[in-house]
Amino acid sequence: MSDKAELYDVIRKPIITEKATMASEHNAVVFEVAIDANKPQIKEAVESLFNVKVKAVNTSITKGKVKRFRGRLGQRKDVKKAYVTLEEGNTIDVSTGL
Repeated sequence: MSDKAELYDVIRKPIITEKATMASEHNAVVFEVAIDANKPQIKEAVESLFNVKVKAVNTSITKGKVKRFRGRLGQRKDVKKAYVTLEEGNTIDVSTGL
C-alpha cells in the first residue's frame, strides 16, 4: 500500500477542533479516516506521508445524525476519527495545510 493516492484514501483530512488542539499538546494529531481503515493501515499511512514515527493509534466512530433538509428526513454519514500519538520529537503541523 505504498501508492500516495491509496494513502490519501485512508487519511481523508485533519480535524481541527478545540479537543484536537488539546490533544496536540500531548503529541497527538487527529485525522478523519476511511470508515473501513484499520489501525495498522492508519499507522503506515501517517508514517509514510509525513515521515514521522507513530507511537499509538486510537480510533472512534461517530454515528451520523438524523437531520431534516427541506422537510425531508436525511442522515449524515458516519465518521471515523483517528487519534494518532507520535513518538517524542516528531511533529505534524496540520494548521499550514497538507
